Amino acid sequence: MKKNVGILIFDDAEVLDFAGPFEVFSVTSQINDYELFNVFTIAKNTEPVVAVNGLLINPSYTFSNHPTIDILIISGGQGTRKLVDDNTVMSWVEEIHRKTELTISICSGSRLLGKLGLLNNKPFCTHKAVYEQMEEIAPLAIPQKDKRFVQSDKRIYTSGGISAGIDLSFHIVESLFGKKIAESTAEYMEYAVTV
Repeated sequence: MKKNVGILIFDDAEVLDFAGPFEVFSVTSQINDYELFNVFTIAKNTEPVVAVNGLLINPSYTFSNHPTIDILIISGGQGTRKLVDDNTVMSWVEEIHRKTELTISICSGSRLLGKLGLLNNKPFCTHKAVYEQMEEIAPLAIPQKDKRFVQSDKRIYTSGGISAGIDLSFHIVESLFGKKIAESTAEYMEYAVTV
């Protein structure tokens, strides 16, 4: 059954944090007759998102009109510093997470999961520069500084900095649809997967 992959984007999101997973999931679907994933971006409103270093992105959907989300991907980037204090965003993430099959944070997207208490007493990864702040945001979370990604619980995955989100995306593809599908995608993308 096709999975809806919703990627949260926002001002000062790290480009590869959302573009990397977008590429992995969408290419996987593309080379399998578009039967595996429907991948889209979501933002708080319809305004173009200004990602890190000025890349403009028009979100596919907003909080009020997106399809059901099976897999939620929370991008990282400098913008997550402000998001943890945005009640609208945090309430939306909390509500969507209740219904997802998987919730995934990329890089400093872990700040949101930590602030919501979803990483308490669980292992997690984030960008190397964010671990210190995570001690304040989520003191009960268990940092895994030597890992590129980790399964925090049955439904939550977290990844380290920036490019690690691509590796985690391949891991999710393999766990859902098997090693052959993941390897075919990596071959098409000419990407050497690090696990």
